Amino acid sequence: MKFEGNNGQIELYRDKLIIKRKGLTALITQGLTKGEKTIYINQITGIQLKLGGLLVGYIQFTLPGGIESRKGVFDAQKDENSVTFSGILNQSATQLKEKIEELMQKSKQNTNPVFVSGADEIKKFKQLLDEGIITKDEFDKKKKELLGL
Repeated sequence: MKFEGNNGQIELYRDKLIIKRKGLTALITQGLTKGEKTIYINQITGIQLKLGGLLVGYIQFTLPGGIESRKGVFDAQKDENSVTFSGILNQSATQLKEKIEELMQKSKQNTNPVFVSGADEIKKFKQLLDEGIITKDEFDKKKKELLGL
């Protein structure tokens, strides 16, 4: 999926999106030094969508440790994680946001659970035994279960 904004373009893939800065508006708002930015779907913690009207709209991506613009459209034009657009693209921007949110959900569902070894579990139950939270019999039973005895 591709989205052509005023100060950048977004290319959406299954696992990432790429913000490209092409055109005069991108040059004015982002400068000569901004190139492509890749954001992986599993990195995105939030999406803000401000639809265009009298002013341009914007779509902005929040990332861990990032400092996104909170001052509206004027700062969004300069923010490296935002793309501005005119009101005529409101529907496309909304569809883009919905598709990214769908991919974010799929990404969370496909995350493999953390593997915990039997030894780690036995250690955890030994600590519970030492703290008096479980009995020796409970510990022995769980240990045998984890060892497959």
